[in-house]
Amino acid sequence: MIRVLLADDQHLIREALAMMLEFEEDLTVVAQCGRGDEVLAAVTAHDPDVIVLDIEMPGLDGLTVAERLPGRAMLILSTFTRPGYLRRAIAAGVRGFIPKDSSSAELAAAIRKIHAGGRYLDPELAAEAMMAGESPLTDRERDTLALAASGASVADIAARLHLSEGTVRNYLSNAITKLGAPNRLTAIHHAQRMGWI
Repeated sequence: MIRVLLADDQHLIREALAMMLEFEEDLTVVAQCGRGDEVLAAVTAHDPDVIVLDIEMPGLDGLTVAERLPGRAMLILSTFTRPGYLRRAIAAGVRGFIPKDSSSAELAAAIRKIHAGGRYLDPELAAEAMMAGESPLTDRERDTLALAASGASVADIAARLHLSEGTVRNYLSNAITKLGAPNRLTAIHHAQRMGWI
């Protein structure tokens, strides 16, 4: 029996997924989480074989959760199928990534393949990620742009990242230039659309 943990902030979707997976003879849902910051404790308590994560969750997003669970069999199931998300997920050790509009049979097949040590990537998303290329942003540029996207001021970003305000402005300026954007807002939108922040 493959023990599955489901993490999705949308209660109805999470419950529906659990019910669908319970129809599979070899799968059982041992835990469900509605917040990303609940997943680590649930993993410790239930020791699932495969963890199915949504990306957008309160507390911690699915990619951050994945980064904190190295060596675990993980699958991202998300509405947000941006090329940068796939690259970040793979870098975090995630072995599967499929869109939420996949069939229950595809989800079950992905869980089985990941449990067996394989990978399961949506082919269309994999092709998009290859065509999009890697993010041109450094980690610091990405962090400053992400904080700016959340509405933080230059002073707030500087305080949170332990940088000077001038350094933050430089990182933001570099990010804008690298993304070929005329301003910070356009750079943020482009980076979000690509899944780089």
